[in-house]
Amino acid sequence: MTTPFPFTAVVGQDDLRLALLLNAVSPAVGGVLVRGEKGTAKSTAVRALSALLPEVAVVPGCRFSCDPAALDPSCPDGPHEPGPGAGRPSRMVELPVGASEDRLVGALDIERALAEGVKAFEPGLLADAHRGILYVDEVNLLHDHLVDLLLDAAAMGASYVEREGVSVRHAARFLLVGTMNPEEGELRPQLLDRFGLTVEVAASREPDQRVEVVRRRLAYDDDPAGFAARWADEEAAVRQRVVAARKLLPSVRLGDGALRQIAATCAAFEVDGMRADIVMARTATALAAWAGRTDVLAEDVRQAALLALPHRRRRNPFDAPGLDEDKLDETLEEFGEGDDDPGPDDGGPGGGGGGQSSPDAGPQDGDTGARPEAGEAGEPQPSGAAEQSAVRASEPFRAKVLSVPGIGEGAAGRRSRARTEHGRTTGARRPRGALTKLHLAATVQAAAPHQRARGRSGPGLVVRRDDLRQATREGREGNLVLFVVDASGSMAARQRMSAVKGAVLSLLLDAYQRRDKVGLVTFRGSAADVALPPTSSVDAAAARLESLPTGGRTPLAAGLLKAHDVLRIERLRDPARRALVVVVTDGRATGGPEPVALAGRAARLFAADGTASVVVDCESGPVRLGLAGQLAGELGGTAVTLDELRADSIAGLVKDVQRRAA
Repeated sequence: MTTPFPFTAVVGQDDLRLALLLNAVSPAVGGVLVRGEKGTAKSTAVRALSALLPEVAVVPGCRFSCDPAALDPSCPDGPHEPGPGAGRPSRMVELPVGASEDRLVGALDIERALAEGVKAFEPGLLADAHRGILYVDEVNLLHDHLVDLLLDAAAMGASYVEREGVSVRHAARFLLVGTMNPEEGELRPQLLDRFGLTVEVAASREPDQRVEVVRRRLAYDDDPAGFAARWADEEAAVRQRVVAARKLLPSVRLGDGALRQIAATCAAFEVDGMRADIVMARTATALAAWAGRTDVLAEDVRQAALLALPHRRRRNPFDAPGLDEDKLDETLEEFGEGDDDPGPDDGGPGGGGGGQSSPDAGPQDGDTGARPEAGEAGEPQPSGAAEQSAVRASEPFRAKVLSVPGIGEGAAGRRSRARTEHGRTTGARRPRGALTKLHLAATVQAAAPHQRARGRSGPGLVVRRDDLRQATREGREGNLVLFVVDASGSMAARQRMSAVKGAVLSLLLDAYQRRDKVGLVTFRGSAADVALPPTSSVDAAAARLESLPTGGRTPLAAGLLKAHDVLRIERLRDPARRALVVVVTDGRATGGPEPVALAGRAARLFAADGTASVVVDCESGPVRLGLAGQLAGELGGTAVTLDELRADSIAGLVKDVQRRAA
């Protein structure tokens, strides 16, 4: 068995270690989400935590880790006889991103259930994680159907497995810990809110600290057991402190003053719902217990806010997580008591060996830099105009749903129709590999003609493997939405480009909600650039769009050819994911020799490939040339104006008014 890296040997990352230790003291805090760049000891610290957790008492032989002091009457391995139980180490169960539903929740033996009427159940990872840690690395890449199961289990503290009338229920209370790199995409808001605390981690820029990280890692790689032995005393000290804090926790008093500060802070930062208040209260209580106190102080409330609120104050996926610490201090001072002033430099009690929290390591202010101002409005520029500075996008809106025609088989999402493992049942087929979704009627129909030949004599149906039928289901898939944005001089009027950016931002927000991958190609001057290769990080696309300058000629053909090349490469990487190309332009083509004819030939490449496309017509003014509509015809797609892109466009409102009048 591999020797884990010692928790106390992790260099720096004070907030990460503190958040993990607070959950060890009080699992009711609700887990930790660790956000940060690759190579910052996220996974190392999480995997090391289980060694610091106290043993748990379990019923001997129970596969579901029942507590002998509180027996579960509905345990599938029960009923259990009262007894003292046996101790075992706390588990840390890792959920792979590509795990199947059966691996997560467990699996029923469908053949035995049909033929014998018995519940032959094999527990999954949720059962293994009960009363322990469930760790999800790259949690933002977890498939939606697994996220739904996690949400259900986290909300109810139990897992339910139901297959065609056969159901099993078992307890599933676990500490949920996730790590993620924000560059690879964000979490669904529902799952994000289920994490009690969040921390941002980054590699230190201090040379001495980086040297120590390398030194310890090399020493561990050379001799893991020897390295762990050198840190055994520090590990034992922290383990004892966790046990002592757990014992002290029921005695900690959360006074009315601290509760008032918690409520005022959550209200000041406009977080949704009441979960933030509850998590802050539990975190502040755990902080006091970790510090060996029985009273919650203002410094505990401040530290709890820095850990529990950043991920809850995001209003949309393009907002960076974080808190305005000056506003936090003002709120605490306004609603605090005189002797509870936390002081702006007091990071609260800490973790690690001593676990000291550092303000420098905490979540940063969400405003990482001012956006470039739009400047004064200008007139439309000629096609050869000089480069214009980037302008601010207008406010995003709810965009009309754009989808790929036909039925695909791509990754689960919410945009286009697809054959998926989840959705409405549309038919049945023979299973390819393991049976996952039984079509009961088709299975019975296949087995019924053979009952006499198989010598059926009892009430049970004689079912063979060949009789089983897999249910075919139709749901929704995520697509690759590739934006091809005209940034030439003909688009450079300030108000016009602001509206265009606002429209693309709205489509990006829609892509985030529908679990798409996105890419961004821009063209201006004499060439086209891949501003962002296909990625799951909609945030990155929004950032590139925001800083996009305009000016120069309109090399429409170059933009289309660059987009076609991006799609060709992406099909090799992910052949099942269908693409939707969104060309944002006024349709003019002025760059290179014979620009109009060349753009037409480039557009027909998409039509020949059968690539779904939409042209967002940005032409404005009383005289319209209709060039974007012609481009849409060459692409084999459709054209919509900026106004028509809105889900609540004026045309839609007029139709609604007419229906009501009728």
